[in-house]
Amino acid sequence: MSMDQLSIYLYVIGSGITVVVFYSYIVYLYRSEKHGKKDYEKYGKIALDDEIDSTPVETNPEPVNKNKE
Repeated sequence: MSMDQLSIYLYVIGSGITVVVFYSYIVYLYRSEKHGKKDYEKYGKIALDDEIDSTPVETNPEPVNKNKE
């Protein structure tokens, strides 16, 4: 097996793995939005509504005070 043939095989295998990972991530995003875990459309609107006085997308939980006295 020559180096040219080996590099072609590795390129095809790498491209296939990349496609599988990419599509599985798309399916994960779709399912999590469908089940109500996250609403990714809110995050898409951040670029359109980025004024300083605009409302936050999510509220932060109360900070945990690690230094309890």
